[in-house]
Amino acid sequence: MIPMLAPLFTGDWAEEGEALACADAWPADAIPVSRLIDDAALLQDVLAQHARYRRVTGTDLRAAASAWSLSYLWTLLPAVVAAASILQHRFPLHADDMAVSFDKDGAATRFHIRHLGDALPGTSTQERYEPLLADHLDPLFAALRAQTRVARKILWGNAARYLESVLEHGLQRTGGAAHIAADHHALLQCAVNEDGSTNPLHGVRRRSSAVQGGVVTPVRLHRQCCLYYLLPGEGYCGLCPLAPEHRRGAAPGS
Repeated sequence: MIPMLAPLFTGDWAEEGEALACADAWPADAIPVSRLIDDAALLQDVLAQHARYRRVTGTDLRAAASAWSLSYLWTLLPAVVAAASILQHRFPLHADDMAVSFDKDGAATRFHIRHLGDALPGTSTQERYEPLLADHLDPLFAALRAQTRVARKILWGNAARYLESVLEHGLQRTGGAAHIAADHHALLQCAVNEDGSTNPLHGVRRRSSAVQGGVVTPVRLHRQCCLYYLLPGEGYCGLCPLAPEHRRGAAPGS
């Protein structure tokens, strides 16, 4: 594990910290993220691997692409978000600066960087996150859209889901540190970025209710359905805004 991440990724979170590696050279089998984005045939092959793993047949690969993105995002985001928000350190996040390793099922297993980037204490949320959002995820999501027709709002909803999970874990660990709360607000609750551009991560999380242990409890639904229910043998997750139990009487809120 990268030493600066070790104090942040202990216990149940240790595996997530191991998903980012730094060395002078990328492993021979790692694929530069920029190549994955630019080489349509390569991305198609990786998605086809994952579709076979998910038992998807036919030409509609939207659900497989969304599931692939969830794997990719959960491998990528914990380490880079923890560094950016808790430590205020920006790893090299541009698509040109990272490579990714995949398993036999086309799922991301580890990301690779060749240097540690920069400490950026006191900088704005956008300065620390723009390479990740604008120069890595945005072109990747555009490539996935071109390949499979999966809606970009679904992919950004997937990113927001995991980004929020890491930020909320950071808030818990730090007793609600103000600089992490500021990032949470800027990234997830503001419709526009600091420069006035549209924030693709923003979205309303509706409120509904669920029965847990015989007790009705309020729940906050995901911003977007991830299409998991379209995968063979799968159904709606418990927080899906499209699940029948949440379509009735779900009140808007955040």
